[in-house]
Amino acid sequence: MAFRPVFHSEWIKIRTLRSQLVSLATILAATALFSALASSDTGGDDFDPLFSVFFGVTFGQIAAIAFGTAAVSSEFQGGALRLSLAAVPRRGRWFAAKATAIAVPVLAVGLVTGGVTLLVGRAVLGTRADGLGWAEQVRGVVGCAVYLTLMALFAAGLTALLRSGAATLGILIPFLLIVSFVIGDMSNNIADLLPDRAGQVALHATWDGATGPWTGLAVTALWTAAALAAGAWSVRRRDA
Repeated sequence: MAFRPVFHSEWIKIRTLRSQLVSLATILAATALFSALASSDTGGDDFDPLFSVFFGVTFGQIAAIAFGTAAVSSEFQGGALRLSLAAVPRRGRWFAAKATAIAVPVLAVGLVTGGVTLLVGRAVLGTRADGLGWAEQVRGVVGCAVYLTLMALFAAGLTALLRSGAATLGILIPFLLIVSFVIGDMSNNIADLLPDRAGQVALHATWDGATGPWTGLAVTALWTAAALAAGAWSVRRRDA
């Protein structure tokens, strides 16, 4: 079977599940809400207007991760994976279509989320946002979308490897909300190479770590590629 009909079938699976649509909507809602709350607090000498605007991505990424996780973990319930592979015997093609069906809607929602979050954050910041240039704002919107997409795919690859949505969420959510910050506070530049901290450099107006905005996203992309490769290996080598 050609790639296009496989992708179409995987997209139908996603858009017909209400929980998946709720996850996509939550990406926008959570990011905009927490960004508005963060933008209302402009105290401190290290105030970064761009990151204040996009601070909500820290929470919006949880919804993106849940989306990618659920899209893959549903295949390991009730023998769904056996049916999918019976229709598409080429497992690598099926997994590529699944990953694409995850990436496309998250990227689209991520771009909308970035735009809405920028408008909301600037409105809350008021004159404190006047120093943001167009290049920084565009980088924030694009970086927001790309980062959310990479994290959704990272979760998808890890879920395919572990074959458990609960295990994936049990690892990623505590890591992103707790462990990453602890490691960051205890290390020098090592934490800058973690997938979340590296990718979020694009959301800062200034940075002094080991990576820049685009190299940081490249680091996150490498983590994602490794997770997808491991997931693809699991799908191809292990019994359905």
